[in-house]
Amino acid sequence: MKRYRNLLIGLGLVAGATAIFWTTTMQAQAVECEVCVAFGPGRNCATASGPDEVEAVRTAQTAACGPLTAGMNEAIACANRPPVVRRCTTR
Repeated sequence: MKRYRNLLIGLGLVAGATAIFWTTTMQAQAVECEVCVAFGPGRNCATASGPDEVEAVRTAQTAACGPLTAGMNEAIACANRPPVVRRCTTR
């Protein structure tokens, strides 16, 4: 009997941890955006999700700028440029 009780407690803990993980990570990503940037001679696109459109666009633009820049100054300059493409959808 004690063995089954421990099994049920263990399953309850796993279910609780799964619920916490889902609400804090997956549900918080309500908007997904694709952003394309042109910087220097290159152009790159990236997709990211976030709790709102502002965060999703910022994250996608940072990811898109990464391969196009060398150093912090260029990364900041690229991040401050308006994107060439900006498409967002709500999840």
